[in-house]
Amino acid sequence: MSRKLIPVAIAAALLAVPAAPALARQASTSAAQPPEIKIDKARIDGALKAMVDSGRAVGVSALVWKDGRERFFGAAGMADREAGKPMRRDTLVQIYSMTKPVTGVALMQLWEQGKFGLDDPLSRYLPEFADMKVMDAQGQTRPASRPIVIRDILRHTAGFSYGGTATPADAAFSALDPLNLTNDLSEFSRRLAKAPLLFDPGERWSYSAAVDVQALLVERLTGQPFEAYVKAHILDPLGMKETAWTQPEAAFPRLAAVYNKGADGRLAKEDPAETRRMNFDPARRLTMGGAGLVASIDDYARFSRMLLDGGSLDGVKILHPSTVRLMATDHLDARVTNRSWLPSKGSVGFGFDFAVRTRQPQTSKENRGAVGEFFWDGRDSTLFWVDPVNRLTAVFFVQTFPFDGTLHHDLRAAVYGPDYLGPKGD
Repeated sequence: MSRKLIPVAIAAALLAVPAAPALARQASTSAAQPPEIKIDKARIDGALKAMVDSGRAVGVSALVWKDGRERFFGAAGMADREAGKPMRRDTLVQIYSMTKPVTGVALMQLWEQGKFGLDDPLSRYLPEFADMKVMDAQGQTRPASRPIVIRDILRHTAGFSYGGTATPADAAFSALDPLNLTNDLSEFSRRLAKAPLLFDPGERWSYSAAVDVQALLVERLTGQPFEAYVKAHILDPLGMKETAWTQPEAAFPRLAAVYNKGADGRLAKEDPAETRRMNFDPARRLTMGGAGLVASIDDYARFSRMLLDGGSLDGVKILHPSTVRLMATDHLDARVTNRSWLPSKGSVGFGFDFAVRTRQPQTSKENRGAVGEFFWDGRDSTLFWVDPVNRLTAVFFVQTFPFDGTLHHDLRAAVYGPDYLGPKGD
């Protein structure tokens, strides 16, 4: 921020004030700054190798940018163990929920254009969500206490389900099967709107299909298919040439295999037919806002570098800096105390499609990082984060299911050092 000129008379008066207190404050602020982190290539390489050697992953890669340049790239293990293909820089992976921030950026581009307000009722644009019902633990329904607003679908407070639990509302969601890949986004929305909410909008944080609703909202506001909009307004401008929901058959040999952990703790390769469903099957109609992108590590690093640079990269503007800051700010009221498994991510709140670190790491088991960072991860244990304090962004690729947070802990400890706490924040 540029300084304002001070009139001479005011400057003279200020000069008469003793300087010691101001200097003391300046010294105190300087002393409070965390030490500069040093990227130790050997330490990160060692962490990646240990992930493979321990059997937690078959193949991994990581890329770290700091201070405007690449400071680390490394890979270990195999992208496809059975085919003898090593994990390489040009390996493609299915990033699952790391798709969500891309969708959020697309929607916030339209917010910048005045296409909607954050506190507009969702039903103003998607009428099917006008009369939502909440279902309790006994399976009884009642009208929701207030409408879902767009802010809710950005921060997972709408009350939507994602399925997978034993509650009656989740069972109803699963029976309606809105995320079936043969549905388009409009059919997804019709089915989701029939599913009861888990709770009143704004009451809790619960991970859900809300980001897929964001994708449909982009379609309705622009009149373009969601996949086409994202390609034209985010992927192509950023030079993310290999990132897409729909992939050409020629890309499949470079796609890393997914490895599922069995009851014996060993990783077994997923059936390739299952791996193909989301990106290589012409019968797929659903372009999910919450999952589905395949990317290379360099492509996704371009996306994360854009966020680190305040919404622009290499002269291409995707968002205003103030919009990135808005997305990367904790939007959960202190009254939202029921946050499902979000606390497992550490001392965090939630912004718009990002978790946001709000306090220093509280225990040695918590991931290392700096207050103010924002991040998200994917079903198969992928991860990225943006750390404005250290002018750093990192992307981690792996294909281990179910999600293994120990991989993230070890990578962050290798990047920052195991004892790093960062600034105290507010």
